[in-house]
Amino acid sequence: MPFSRSHFSCFPGSRSAVHPSPLRAGAALGVILGTVLLATGCSGAGGNARVEAVEASGDGVLRVGLILDNTGDAAFLNAPQLAAAKAAVEDINAAGGHKGRPVELLPVHPGEEAAAQAKDLLGAKADVAIGPTDSSHAAPAIEVLSPARVPLISPANTAAALSGIASGGYYFRTASADVAQGPVLAKLAKDAGAATISVLYQEGSYGKDLSAAVAEAAQKSGLTVLPAAAFKPGDSASAARSAVKAKPDAVVLVAREGAQAALAELNNAGLAGSRLILSDGAFARYGSGLPPRALEGARALVPGQLPSAALQGKLLKMDPSLKDVSYAAETYDAVTLAALAAARAQDDAGRSIAANLIAVSGGSAGAGATAAPCLGYKACLGGLAAGPDINYDGESGPVAFDSNGDITSAVYSVFSYGQDNNPSPTGREVAGRTG
Repeated sequence: MPFSRSHFSCFPGSRSAVHPSPLRAGAALGVILGTVLLATGCSGAGGNARVEAVEASGDGVLRVGLILDNTGDAAFLNAPQLAAAKAAVEDINAAGGHKGRPVELLPVHPGEEAAAQAKDLLGAKADVAIGPTDSSHAAPAIEVLSPARVPLISPANTAAALSGIASGGYYFRTASADVAQGPVLAKLAKDAGAATISVLYQEGSYGKDLSAAVAEAAQKSGLTVLPAAAFKPGDSASAARSAVKAKPDAVVLVAREGAQAALAELNNAGLAGSRLILSDGAFARYGSGLPPRALEGARALVPGQLPSAALQGKLLKMDPSLKDVSYAAETYDAVTLAALAAARAQDDAGRSIAANLIAVSGGSAGAGATAAPCLGYKACLGGLAAGPDINYDGESGPVAFDSNGDITSAVYSVFSYGQDNNPSPTGREVAGRTG
């Protein structure tokens, strides 16, 4: 059966493209928008667990917990993450588990708030937690888990501010920050022959931060960046006219729930089709919601990539009713990386996991050459037998955590729009994270 990773649903047969609320969480081909976290600090353990030396203190059983923070219309995002975590644990245990003992996946409580779920996981003696989906729920979870020295690895958080959140070194994410797509959006414009661009962006931290990243990357690549125009959702006509009046070769639209109205206004102002480039938040199946051929030739980015056929089979085995694979690859990688970190430390304690995640991901805290990539828990476990450092490249692509717990390269799927204003996949880009 064909899967969708529905970033407002992009693949044929997936759910319709509707921007239900400003609730975006992550880097995935099927993302519900989550409120961007603006705070950069929270209470947590002191020091930096990512780089500190630690002594073994685990009880011999590696326990993995999930924080599934979606309810209502977004609840469909829980299923692929749970299936992926189950698949990862099954693969880890098939390869011998942790030090010969099975890894345990703890019960989930998706109906509770993120902080309450985190407290449940502490009560169940979790060594590592995977989640949440919504960027705005990261801080409440970190405030519970960090003082208890339990690392949190999100497969979906994308808010740029989370790179600097105070977690004591216990926060990581296998999804790229929103601003990482800035250079790729600029590249799409340049590859299409544009010499000048304008950025039309929706007000708010997502629009402002990503607009600045696009402009910076475009200037570095030799493009002329014309003045940007900002708008509020539902009030984009003036900004669209301003962007078109500057006569750019291409307009990069950075928006979320205001995207459809902004595209309609750009079309009204005489700019449409191949001159448009859409950020991930603006990506959707627009169909008859826009004038005929309004988006023909336009391109858009979606973070991440579909899981491999092998993983898709495993996901269906875990959940035969699964129809969407949003965040599945990133979740599978998060669980696998946690187990590899525990294997490298020969200890299941959260503090040991946090201290070894950079090393097993192929990242660097400033020393040593990167090891050759290994694929999968079993293969990487064999690599650990030969040396202390490995380089796990997973279902979501390369990881390579940096000193902030962020991935240092980001994989994007490129989509092109047809005459029907609907997208289809046409390419793939990999970019280094900046900012």
